[in-house]
Amino acid sequence: MLIDDLKQIQARCGFLPEEEIRAYSDRTNTPLYQIQAVASFYPHFRLEPPPRVEVHLCTDLKCHMRGADALLDAVRALGRSPEELQIHPCSCLGQCDGGPAALINDVPARHLDLESLLGLIEEPPSLVFPEARKVGIDPYPGASDYRLWRSVHQGERPAEQVIADLKESALRGMGGAGFPAGTKWELVRGAAGAVKYVVCNADESEPGTIKDRHILENAPHLVLEGMLLGAEVVGAGEAILYLRHEYPGPRLAFARELERAERAGLLAGAPRVRIFDSPGGYICGEETALLEALEGRRAEPRNKPPFPGTHGLWARPTLINNVETFALATAILAHGVEWYSSQGRHGGTGPKFLGLSGDVNRPGVYEVPLGITLRDFIEEYGGGMLPGRELYALSPGGASSGFLPPSMADTPLEFRALAQVGSMLGSGAVVAIGTGHCILDLSLNLLRFFKNESCGKCVPCRVGTEKLLRMADGWRHGRGSEADLEVLEELAPAMADASICGLGQIAPAPLTSALKYWPDEILAHFRERRCPAGVCPVGGG
Repeated sequence: MLIDDLKQIQARCGFLPEEEIRAYSDRTNTPLYQIQAVASFYPHFRLEPPPRVEVHLCTDLKCHMRGADALLDAVRALGRSPEELQIHPCSCLGQCDGGPAALINDVPARHLDLESLLGLIEEPPSLVFPEARKVGIDPYPGASDYRLWRSVHQGERPAEQVIADLKESALRGMGGAGFPAGTKWELVRGAAGAVKYVVCNADESEPGTIKDRHILENAPHLVLEGMLLGAEVVGAGEAILYLRHEYPGPRLAFARELERAERAGLLAGAPRVRIFDSPGGYICGEETALLEALEGRRAEPRNKPPFPGTHGLWARPTLINNVETFALATAILAHGVEWYSSQGRHGGTGPKFLGLSGDVNRPGVYEVPLGITLRDFIEEYGGGMLPGRELYALSPGGASSGFLPPSMADTPLEFRALAQVGSMLGSGAVVAIGTGHCILDLSLNLLRFFKNESCGKCVPCRVGTEKLLRMADGWRHGRGSEADLEVLEELAPAMADASICGLGQIAPAPLTSALKYWPDEILAHFRERRCPAGVCPVGGG
């Protein structure tokens, strides 16, 4: 397949030389334009020789709050030759509990300051894999023996009963959309077709989102067994882990577990399981864009309907769930529906993995009862706000969820409760923002993320994200007018209605939510040419 072949060329050459691309085109009868279209789309592919050291420094929300932009400027000021050092700002690397973070020659580095970053530039890091920690939902006292999958495979537990249990548990997809998992499994099982697929979406790339990394590093067996259970229930012959390429640790953990289980003879009769390393891009997390990538094309979302459940990979019925959903499915089927239903607070059901980052004492990934309030999550698990910081703003579910004010900190982290206040549980990424930040500056940071990660396929998203970014950046510099607000009132719903996928539909959320809850602070930038937090370059404090 084209993407896999390009990966092999880059692994051999360090980049994609023109002569290699032409030779590949001649050898495979693949048009050059098709190869170039794919190679130029994905950020992982290089069309020029790499330097001795290449740094991709995250400048998204959490790392931005921790001074990543100043780090970027300081390293650029060194004036190193491009053959020796190249440093690029990049989107979230999934290391939000350890920001500022970077990839240095594709190796993750965390908790960076200028001294440590310069040291790693002189001596690039090697991969370090943390020791796995047992997660609370794990039903196995030791290594998994995959008894659940075998019970279904051998007919001891009917597939219909698996679906019934998942439906009774009310497990919802944990990737953002929240679609009922049991219903999805039932739909794919009932879809016509002898060839079917299972895909685990492990391409979490939204700023603040780190929970799936944690699950894969610490409980890969639960994910693998969930994928196998899904394949058995829907009748799939292949299961694929679609993994972002910035996750070498999770990749190794999953690969080791798969190898262990196969060598032990625990997966006899199981469908083929393989890992697909994403060549990069937040848009790949959208389920149909992910399918396009798996088929060797640019990751541009498809129009829906049809949906992947009936017309997915290679137009075959495909079950797509995310990492946490598959892990929870395994836990529910092992512990029982009552175990799952007995957990939760404030109308929530079941345990939930949530990432916590920002201005808190203990950032990380935690297993919590679904429905815990934002305030309790920050206090009970995050150890409260950092000294000298009071809660100023909250991002309850990743960049897509927008911002909430501290007066709403008692809102439960639960699907319905957040929807009622105009937000969402989203990707399970809570960012607690303390005083001293500017909400317009933070909104601009997320708007830049959406603009950078737009695939550009549809006009509302491609043009809309650019216009939002220019508008907010103008305000940040003290430029703007009341007419901008009228444009925003028309632009945001137009993007929501006409964009093909969720990226364009929710891209205005950071700015619209900031205007809703902090209107005076936002408007002061261009009405008074003043940033109340003293952060933005508007010419005054």
